[in-house]
Amino acid sequence: MAREFHKPTRFEGYRFEAYIGAEDPAQRYAVAHETARTLVDRGRESGAEELVERMIAYTDAHGIDALAELWASSAAESLPGALWRLYLLRALVRQDPEAAAQAFQRGVEALPTADLAIAGAPSPAGPEEIADLVDLILRGAFSGDLADALLRAAATSRILAAGTLAEADASDVASPERATLFMNRAARLGAIGAELEAAARLECSERLD
Repeated sequence: MAREFHKPTRFEGYRFEAYIGAEDPAQRYAVAHETARTLVDRGRESGAEELVERMIAYTDAHGIDALAELWASSAAESLPGALWRLYLLRALVRQDPEAAAQAFQRGVEALPTADLAIAGAPSPAGPEEIADLVDLILRGAFSGDLADALLRAAATSRILAAGTLAEADASDVASPERATLFMNRAARLGAIGAELEAAARLECSERLD
């Protein structure tokens, strides 16, 4: 059964909308990095639990496009670029948790790696569990260990990519168009995984900005 979500209140003092639409690339770069750093730093402060929950639920109320305009053009190996990929991974899972759970299970079966342990997902992971997982990872990026959150997200992306590729193989004969769709999605998930892992390495060396 799908979980019910209540519309969250907006950020007081952290309205992404105020920054969207900047035309100057230098200004857009500065704003992207400033907002990303401010949100991460504020999320780690004592008593910031409510703020973190609102940041996690932001796209439920405003849509992923609002963040895309702010962070999507940032370099993958940057703080705003890494946060964008965390939000994007969450959106991809939450738009169809059942399909994500199926892909995740296929990926676990296809990957003889430690990615399941790194992701920290239960086994088996149903739709509710996989949706909770991406929320937990995003929450950890703001209030916990950012490098750990990025590594967990990277592992989750790799599992989903492997599972989606397996779905492409299974669909190849019966529906080539569907197989192509799955292959493209798997490639994107694989790229997100690689980018998140690279960002995690930078964060571990305190060079992610």
